Amino acid sequence: MKQLDLNDVTAYVEQNIHTFHERRAQSLAGLKLEKILKRKNPYLFKAKNLITPERLVTSLLDAHLSSQEETIFGSFLEGLAIYICGTVYAGRKSAVEGIDLEFVRDGQLYLVAIKSGPNWGNSSQIGRMKDNFRRARKIYRTDNQRTDVIFVNGCCYGRENQPDKIEYFKYCGQRFWEFISGDPDLYTKIVIPLGKRAKERNDEFNEAYASIIIKFAAEFTDKFCTDNVIDWAKLVRFNSAAK
Repeated sequence: MKQLDLNDVTAYVEQNIHTFHERRAQSLAGLKLEKILKRKNPYLFKAKNLITPERLVTSLLDAHLSSQEETIFGSFLEGLAIYICGTVYAGRKSAVEGIDLEFVRDGQLYLVAIKSGPNWGNSSQIGRMKDNFRRARKIYRTDNQRTDVIFVNGCCYGRENQPDKIEYFKYCGQRFWEFISGDPDLYTKIVIPLGKRAKERNDEFNEAYASIIIKFAAEFTDKFCTDNVIDWAKLVRFNSAAK
């Protein structure tokens, strides 16, 4: 086990956080209003009393960006976790399907599926993760003759008060970051480097966001409004009418 230097973590974040901001900006640049409208529930917009194109488009974009940002930042945190574990325990990105990280600690081989937060999947998705764990066990028994393989579902934030899931362990938040680093306080320490230059990056993003709102509001008004009033029947037909 090697002691983790927070300066190394800070350097990694500064060298790689741009990927999150760039992908976030790209998720705006490639948006098409009609494509998003077809994926969203028009009845919900009406129930929320979104009576102006600007409010509706803002709600639409915020919902889209929320899910996009969670996915994009989750990928960044996965890379950070692998880097940290690589530094401390010589962990590495696994080549086995469904396994994100593998490392040996105290003679035990750990295979880890990394997720953003504790409520990441439904029963079917959790079932697939378990299937991946079972297949990985067979692979390692065949290739390495190892039987002491421990599976972990690691979540970058949140809590799990019952980590022992019989077939695997679920470590969230503080438990997860301590598990891959040996440092019980790492989960709070990584907040500081993540915030560096955040204002500058977000100012750039907010300018692009404001431009998209103006553009989409004008497009929505042209296609789905009559006398600047939302034509709800037209919007619902666009979203749901049989072809």
